[in-house]
This record gives sequence, structure tokens and C-alpha cells, in this order.
Amino acid sequence: MSKALLEISGLVAGYGHLPVLHGIDLSVKEGEIAAIIGANGAGKTTLMMSIFGNPKPSAGRILFEGRDITDLPAHAVALERIAQSPEGRRIFPRMTVLENLQMGTLIAPDKERYEDDLGHVFELFPVLATRKDQRAGTLSGGEQQMLAIARALMGQPRLLLLDEPSLGLAPLITRQIFAAIKALNEEGLTVLLVEQNAYHALKLASCGYVMVNGRITLSGSGTELLESDEVRRSYLEGGASSPSADEAKKGAKA
Repeated sequence: MSKALLEISGLVAGYGHLPVLHGIDLSVKEGEIAAIIGANGAGKTTLMMSIFGNPKPSAGRILFEGRDITDLPAHAVALERIAQSPEGRRIFPRMTVLENLQMGTLIAPDKERYEDDLGHVFELFPVLATRKDQRAGTLSGGEQQMLAIARALMGQPRLLLLDEPSLGLAPLITRQIFAAIKALNEEGLTVLLVEQNAYHALKLASCGYVMVNGRITLSGSGTELLESDEVRRSYLEGGASSPSADEAKKGAKA
């Protein structure tokens, strides 16, 4: 059985006097994709950011490979080989694609792997190779999302945090992004995925968590959550980017 790579227990965090997370417990095993789904404002992004200490948790613990990283500053968390592709991409728009990727190598433990890592992300996202000398701000939204993920990969992470990778993207690009995530996981990368597109996230994930108002209200395997009446009713029925409940149920059993 795979061991837990990331363990979060009793996590409480917020902004000033505004509490957002209320005792979060979750575990991500090595080699798996764990998905967190929930509506806007559920606290998903705050949870991801709190792993990097912003906001700083006021209670609870975050363990990575059994080591307590709760109080580490963001740069020290990154040096633990945890990388994040944040919501909104946050690329460097005036830099070229290649310069953005080079920024990702600053925390890479093995600098001699640069050419191999660059070739890997270009293989994963071929469009970036054709646009390597183009300013990142001129890329399409989907290309910028690919660049944000690729930049995170250049740091040689053990754990990749992905915050809303499909947000605002066309269905075709969304499928390409999720295919890349699946390929990365098949290579052994552990992924924690925050995603509003519940169907795609849970179909990909080995385990999932539902967040409501800063609390985990439901957890289980991706298949179990896809078959859950509560999940289908709240996150699958009537969504423009999701299939119908019947399709979701069929997909879970496929």
C-alpha cells in the first residue's frame, strides 16, 4: 500500500478575522491523483495556498513525507519539491515562454537535468516548443495554462498542486490539460487537484474530497463520488461543462 506523501490534519486558516478553513483533514498518497471539488468560495484555493503558508494556518498540521512543514515559509516548502500551478496561471507575461520555464528551474535540485526536463515539457505540450521565443502574455488562455503547469514541472516536484487548471478553457483544451495530468501521474508524479469541473476531476482521480464552506463534507474514491447522489445533484446536474448525471454515472463505471 502506498504511503501518505501529504497529510493535513485539523487545519484552520483564514484572512485576518475571517475564518475560511475549519479543521481540514485529508491525505494524498504517493503516486495518486487526489481531487478536491466544491463551489466557488468553498475554500479550495485557500487550502492550496495554506500549504505554502499564505495564509498561515492558525491550527492543525501539514506533513510532507512525515515532516512537519506547517510553519515553513513558501520558498522552503518549494524546496521540499512541492510545486504549484496556481489559479489564474500567474505566468510572467513580459518574459518569453522559455524564460518562464527557466524561472521554474530555480528550485530544481538537479540542474544537470535541465535539457531533459525541457524536452519533457515540450513533449507534453508541443505548442510551447513552437512558441518558446514568444512573449508569454501573447499566448492563448489554454497555452498559458500549459505554460503554468510546465513551469511547475521544471522544478522537478514530488507533489504537484494544480488549482483550477480548466478554468475558462474551451472543452477541447480542457481535455488536453487533463490528458497531460493523467500522463504525468502515469509517470509517477503525485497530484493534488482543485477543480470546479467535478466530472473530469473525479473521473481522473483515485480519491476525492468535497469541500463546502471550508469543511470536507464527503470523501471517497473518484468512482464512489461520481456515483454519489449528493455529488451528482450538487456538482454534475445542469453544469454547462459537465455531462448529465446519467452520463457521469456511466463514465464512473467505464
